[in-house]
Amino acid sequence: MANRKKRLEKGIESLNEQIEVHEEKLRKAEEDDNIELADYYRKEIESKRKYKEEKERMLEKGG
Repeated sequence: MANRKKRLEKGIESLNEQIEVHEEKLRKAEEDDNIELADYYRKEIESKRKYKEEKERMLEKGG
């Protein structure tokens, strides 16, 4: 169980980093008026947030 808990925690940390990177790329795409790329990053960020919430729920259940 401890290994699963550590793996979930690392996964959540990794998703947080990915979200931050994508948010920065989103800001850059919006500054450059690249609407299509900005939409892509918005979808990616939303997807990563949902996946992160799912991992957090699994961790709360008992890792």
